[in-house]
Amino acid sequence: MCRRDGTSSLVCRMTSDRRSIQLLPAVLVDAVLVSRSDSNLLSPTCRIRCWPVSARIVLPAVTVVRCPEAHARMSDTDSLLVSLDRLVGRLEAIFGPPGSSIVDDTALAHRWRTERGQGRLEPIYQTDGIRVEDLVAIQRQIGIVDANTRQFVAGLPRNHVLMWGARGTGKSSLVKAMVNRYADKGLRLIEIDAHDLVDLPAVVAPLRDRRERFVLFVDDLSFDADDASYRTLKAALDGSTAIAPDNVVIYATSNRRHLVPEHMADNEHSRIVDGELHHGEAVEERISLSERFGVWLSFHPFSQIQYLEAVSLWLERNGIDCLSDECRAEALRWALLRGNRSGRIAGQFARDYAGRLALAGT
Repeated sequence: MCRRDGTSSLVCRMTSDRRSIQLLPAVLVDAVLVSRSDSNLLSPTCRIRCWPVSARIVLPAVTVVRCPEAHARMSDTDSLLVSLDRLVGRLEAIFGPPGSSIVDDTALAHRWRTERGQGRLEPIYQTDGIRVEDLVAIQRQIGIVDANTRQFVAGLPRNHVLMWGARGTGKSSLVKAMVNRYADKGLRLIEIDAHDLVDLPAVVAPLRDRRERFVLFVDDLSFDADDASYRTLKAALDGSTAIAPDNVVIYATSNRRHLVPEHMADNEHSRIVDGELHHGEAVEERISLSERFGVWLSFHPFSQIQYLEAVSLWLERNGIDCLSDECRAEALRWALLRGNRSGRIAGQFARDYAGRLALAGT
């Protein structure tokens, strides 16, 4: 539905020399083109979807509407609507799908999606309900991230956060738990893949000047040596307001300590001066990116005691109150077969064990 102020009407953006008019279908000949100043002519029954104005191109705006004059010249109304649908498809191919830079106020989280070279924020309505109370063996990390998040939500100075370390130890879960804890204070989540970080300016553009606070979450962050996303993230961490405004903070997780591959060749330029090791430029460049995160937290593999504590917690969440000797032995074998002890492995075992017990009792 088109609004009379023209701000949400279908906008066809043309270059000043009108060359792009050649891309549009002939149905425009039978439609009325009105500028924003003539928006009082807009029909409230216009059946065309809406596009936000692209920040990448500054072009004169015109609006396509149905009007009695155009309708009178059409022998078949249905034919006009079919042509308009084709127009919508053509415009989507040029400018991207409608709502590409719109934040859904009803969603706690969004995911940045790229299709056919066009990016958009996709709302996530079913989010992970993980709570801080569900995390074990990382109390120190929880305290630090929670304090930084409270500062951020309150509009106070905050730091970007890098969490690195062993897989399955609660790095991603901690980020989601923070969003769940402070959602009622306006905290929201934006997920973006590491290879899409080159789109960072476009991702944060619709977030700027909104009242909510957004955690830009990059999971499993790592770079190749020639990755273009590396420079974009570096600029954001350096404090570029064009990339990371005050209501956006970056929380990243990685299995790599310094985010980029470490090769033996990097050490060839290292030297020892007066008994001290001085790294080469390649190593210094690698370290410099991770150091740009103000909060830098390590997550280590669980001990057996911590693993069993996590097993007990997740069994309780699945309706089993105590960890029997038999269950304890099964949990240890489960971890041994997977070659790892972590909160993720504990949760997987608990779900399997509780499911088998329930199935046997039916």
